[in-house]
Amino acid sequence: MKFIEMTGITLADIINDGELHESDLASAGVTDHTIVRVNEHGDIEVRRPHKWDVIGGLLGNFDERIKKKTGYDWA
Repeated sequence: MKFIEMTGITLADIINDGELHESDLASAGVTDHTIVRVNEHGDIEVRRPHKWDVIGGLLGNFDERIKKKTGYDWA
């Protein structure tokens, strides 16, 4: 599976209405500096000390939003 990694603050800028809320990110332990990744299906995962945890998902044109905001492609 391919992902694009980013920080929590970048993810917060990408999220649209109807997706996760800021309080959802905070309750999942995502801060501005937390490492997160999104797969090609829109699943959001947060880096934990020994694993990745799925915390939600993105909808719609997330592919374009992520590439535009991060400058990265799926890797």
